[in-house]
Amino acid sequence: MNKNKEVLLVEYDPATSVFTRIYEVKDINYAPYILKSFYIEDDINDTPFRTNLSEWFKGRGIPSWRDKLDLLLHRLNITAPYELLDKAFGLSLSDQYWLKPDGSDICYDDVNFFDNDFDYAEFMEASLSINSRTITKETSLKTPNNTTDGMLKKAWIIDNGTRYLLKGGYKNETLQPFNEVLASEICKRLGFNHVEYKIETYKDTVVSKCPCFITKDTELVTCYQIRNDMKRHDSMEDYEEYIKKLDDNGIINAREKVENMFILDFLIMNEDRHLNNFGIIRNVNTLKWMDVAPIFDNGQSSNIEYYDEDEVHISGSGRFFYEVKPFDEIIKVVKDLKRIDIKKLDGLVEWFDDLLHQYQNLTKMSDKRINRLCILLNRQIDKLKEYIN
Repeated sequence: MNKNKEVLLVEYDPATSVFTRIYEVKDINYAPYILKSFYIEDDINDTPFRTNLSEWFKGRGIPSWRDKLDLLLHRLNITAPYELLDKAFGLSLSDQYWLKPDGSDICYDDVNFFDNDFDYAEFMEASLSINSRTITKETSLKTPNNTTDGMLKKAWIIDNGTRYLLKGGYKNETLQPFNEVLASEICKRLGFNHVEYKIETYKDTVVSKCPCFITKDTELVTCYQIRNDMKRHDSMEDYEEYIKKLDDNGIINAREKVENMFILDFLIMNEDRHLNNFGIIRNVNTLKWMDVAPIFDNGQSSNIEYYDEDEVHISGSGRFFYEVKPFDEIIKVVKDLKRIDIKKLDGLVEWFDDLLHQYQNLTKMSDKRINRLCILLNRQIDKLKEYIN
């Protein structure tokens, strides 16, 4: 289902989380965007379409590379992440797709997590707390937390009626949440559309907190899905074809909005701008492409992969579609850097220094490291000034 729109009549095996048979395609236009390129009307049970349907569904779940997954599974009292997929009809807070049992009179309004509350306290503790116990309530497994991707420990919560995502750091690294907040501050100052992140503490853990940017009438369609049915070039052509696709579908100022993301990535040295953490927002009722998605998921930044106490690595590489390229090369895709008022970043380094010191008692981050991070940020700002001039 896509909300209350019937998409496919299928047979699903919960033991393997695989769709074993497709009986009927009701409306392929309302199917997940990535499936359309595999759809052949007379061959719906042919391997590519059915296989990719199962792969798409499995991809909604907690991945096998989630940090401390074995501990999370123990606390949830399950053996594998796919066991969670159908406990809440496969519902997510990133889109409106779900599994409706054939013959059931249940409707989307009865079950979706945008309107209906869900238990999250036990899942949040199991996911984010260093010390936790095994989940005891079956209702705690009927949440959108079953359909969260990515390697970081995370949990959806409800705070005063708003759905927020909490994300921790990776392994013993505590910088990711601060990178998210730094990215938000930069975007706010430069006027880039973004998801607002804040720092919070949960028991013994520092986390980032951001509101859900999808509504019950929209979905995130990632760049990966959009590029899936387009020729791959491993060059600048991939980027240009993507921008043209957005323009052709009515996205206003698409190039500038995507450029803003790469400007941010340059400033914070984001090493992980993969094709699933940017894209567009689509209206699920009309299928209209509404806008470029706000900038989100910026945690793998500030030379996390290269950090050591004794030196600052100024050079670095980020992802540009299918390529890994130096940040000094990626920034060149921006057509007009002079539109950026770099003076709006005055005082940003001091602001970041204050933020890191504010939580130093929890993160145990050394003064030396904080100083190195601020030097790195300052040098990236200075480099951007040089490019602007």
